Amino acid sequence: MPTRRRPPSGPTSNSQRRPSTVSRPAEATVEPLRAESAPSTGPHTHVPASAAPVLTVEGLDVTIGRTVRAVRDVSFSLARGEAVGLVGESGSGKSLTCRSVLGVLPPGCRVSDGRITFSPGTDTAADGATDADVATLPASESAELTALSRKEWNAIRGRRIGAVFQDPASYLNPSLTVGGQLSEQLRVGRGLSRSEAYARAVELFAAVGLHRPAELYHQYPHELSGGMLQRVLIAIAVSCEPELLIADEATTALDVVIQAEILELLQSLRKEQGLALLLVTHDLAVVAESCDRVVVMYAGEIVEDGPTAEVLAAPAHPYTEALLRVASIGDWGRRELDIIPGRPPETGADLPGCRFADRCAYVTKECTAGPVALRTLDGGRRARCLRPAGPSGETPSAAAADPGLPVPQGAAL
Repeated sequence: MPTRRRPPSGPTSNSQRRPSTVSRPAEATVEPLRAESAPSTGPHTHVPASAAPVLTVEGLDVTIGRTVRAVRDVSFSLARGEAVGLVGESGSGKSLTCRSVLGVLPPGCRVSDGRITFSPGTDTAADGATDADVATLPASESAELTALSRKEWNAIRGRRIGAVFQDPASYLNPSLTVGGQLSEQLRVGRGLSRSEAYARAVELFAAVGLHRPAELYHQYPHELSGGMLQRVLIAIAVSCEPELLIADEATTALDVVIQAEILELLQSLRKEQGLALLLVTHDLAVVAESCDRVVVMYAGEIVEDGPTAEVLAAPAHPYTEALLRVASIGDWGRRELDIIPGRPPETGADLPGCRFADRCAYVTKECTAGPVALRTLDGGRRARCLRPAGPSGETPSAAAADPGLPVPQGAAL
């Protein structure tokens, strides 16, 4: 009869697997990217609950075609200066969620329900923009992103909301120099002259850790490595000093050393610019190093949400626990390598109960009897589980697996 137990107490960092410090080239020492820096923040830094949210997602549904609900009732928020990790397996709905925020859903996908509210709080992103652009910028208080026209989106995306994706080469024009592409963003988004844009582009390339930025300005994408291209894309994404930066699997295709450098760069930019960071990844180790809070998704739903340090030390949902075993993070790394048995449900499949039930080692008949709500736990954490793990690391007494339901093969007992 399985019960949920925690590994022995100890640090939850993953420093043995990833470098924690990276040397910076001399050119990176430049003036801050924003004149007034926000208070210093970093991994596991507590952001006060009273901090005004920059982004609020409420009851988001994304539908593929006419009837396939790929994302279901997703709700979360980001405060200014906060880093939130959106984690899950491929097909969990995390990328569709972030692309909904950016207004760039793939063809055939649409936001079918819910609200996405962007509340920058200032109009600094409009400085230097043309009169026509400023006219399309929404009021600083808030903007309902799902209701924006294409013209209004063009005034926000790239200026107030920046984005970095997994394959930078596919987002850069191969026939233009990388410096020319950054300068164009500065001229359109900030209203700079040609000479001002060139000078600022060189500063930005240095700020993101690129050597010899004046020479690199004239190079083409095919002349740069993957890590250098990712830095170029980050420079473009933050060039207009956005309030929100979305990084969708931005380090996935990079080796572990370059990953560490890019993550450190994102943290540095977050401190200097005071921007909110939504980090979309399948790698919990990345979240452990970089995020204040983690939102775990499975089969289109949020299954757990809470402060990163607390969730990694004592996961409340069986799926989060399984991810930690597979990732071998912290004390979970002291155990043998594990797998999550079974397969996720088909995208959009309507199931009678918990969507993780057929892969869960703690499943009971009650888990499959009806929908499971996302419940608020002590400390403001949330978990979509009828019997979330308690502080002792064991489920409540009623959480013993029902003997009438088989334990999934390969589950840890």
